[in-house]
Amino acid sequence: MQNETKVVKIPLANAAEGLALFGPQDKYLRLVQQQTEADIMSREAEISISGPSSEVDSIEQLFTVLQQLVRGGYSPSERDIMYALELAKTLQADQLLDLFKAVLTTTFRGKPIHVKTIGQRHYVKTIRKMDIVFGIGPAGTGKTYLAVVLAVAALKEGLVKKIMLTRPAVEAGENLGFLPGDLQEKVDPYLRPLYDALHDVMGPDQTLKAFERGLIEIAPLAYMRGRTLDDSFIILDEAQNTTPEQMKMFLTRLGFGSKMVITGDVTQIDLPRGKRSGLIEAQRILRDIPEIGFITFTEQDVVRHSLVQKIIVAYNIDAENQGYK
Repeated sequence: MQNETKVVKIPLANAAEGLALFGPQDKYLRLVQQQTEADIMSREAEISISGPSSEVDSIEQLFTVLQQLVRGGYSPSERDIMYALELAKTLQADQLLDLFKAVLTTTFRGKPIHVKTIGQRHYVKTIRKMDIVFGIGPAGTGKTYLAVVLAVAALKEGLVKKIMLTRPAVEAGENLGFLPGDLQEKVDPYLRPLYDALHDVMGPDQTLKAFERGLIEIAPLAYMRGRTLDDSFIILDEAQNTTPEQMKMFLTRLGFGSKMVITGDVTQIDLPRGKRSGLIEAQRILRDIPEIGFITFTEQDVVRHSLVQKIIVAYNIDAENQGYK
């Protein structure tokens, strides 16, 4: 019977393993307990799970998978625990073993960079396979960060000769002339997230050297006109704030041996009222070209603080209730 009572015991190797699984002051354990009807107890060197059979099966898979990750040297975060719990409800938590075993690259401090969700894994695979990929979804899903990580990896492996990073410089129409300072000072605030990702992967010193040698270039979208980029990894960030004309201009810069990744969130369009988003138009116009990849992230792929996911869900529900969607 599906709802018969069941008891399962999972042995723990030592106290440190229990701490990694349950979190500081058993924080992770309490989060899991709130989401299940099963009772979870930690006794001496084992986890005891009791309750309805289906609930126990999912919690058993959750802790068995997390235990394997911990034994493999991975320290799960609160976000990892909650994502694993969502997957375990449909007995899919074992997919995390593949996610967290694969290392994309390391930060300049030597910390491994993994994909954190199934959506992110699909995104990475698609970027590796296709020359043009659109990553569309809410903030915090790692769209831009993972694109920068893969760009740096491609540069290090000699797959490309240059990284080009761009985004619409000013949300309301690229009015750079009204900002003080030279071009670099004008665009820096708008490109800061791209710098942050580069610094994380390469470190500030190596990033600066790469800029000086021309291996990495950052420019506002308006300065891409008239260029053809060969052997380059090109990332367009905040693409929801491009016009259709800008998007067409950008996409037609693609040269031989190059990759393009276009990232954006269609719920965060800052264009003047009446202006169409180039990202939305590109989805509509290009969706039937099989060589172009479209990856859509959901709130489940958010890898920031767990509250961010709840905020996105709340706004989506409100938008549906108000008839915005």
